[in-house]
Amino acid sequence: MLVDLEELRSTLEPRARLIGLDLGEKTIGIALSDPQLTVASPLTTRRRSKFSDDFAALVALMAEHHAGGIVVGLPLNMNGTEGPSAQSARAFARNFAARSELPVLLWDERLSTAAVTRALLLADASRKRRALLVDKLAAAYLLQGALDALANLERRHAADDMA
Repeated sequence: MLVDLEELRSTLEPRARLIGLDLGEKTIGIALSDPQLTVASPLTTRRRSKFSDDFAALVALMAEHHAGGIVVGLPLNMNGTEGPSAQSARAFARNFAARSELPVLLWDERLSTAAVTRALLLADASRKRRALLVDKLAAAYLLQGALDALANLERRHAADDMA
């Protein structure tokens, strides 16, 4: 099911991890949260194939890591409009949600790949090393943004409960 941040918060099982996806044309960068939903770590990069194969591989990965939800990066244009990449990410999320009971959150990932590439350049990573790392690091970057937003939501709810 496609969810917003509030729905994700309410549907996640306790200690369930989240998987973050940075969808490229040729690869999928994959990141994993810790069970406390505080830290995102790069996990792997998968070469894209047909959707059914990608779906099966992701479901197996989610089962292996006890993931209870998925965060799909939505690469919006800088002005907030959706181009072909965002439309493709939205279609992927819809198809995934249609085949799975797990919550799927679309997350604005503007500039995640650019930020990661810039950090790798500053770290003096070679072109080959950057190519190996950028997708899964971008997935971790966008997943961390969603985790931070979830933590802020939790703090707001806790403050409301105390008031």
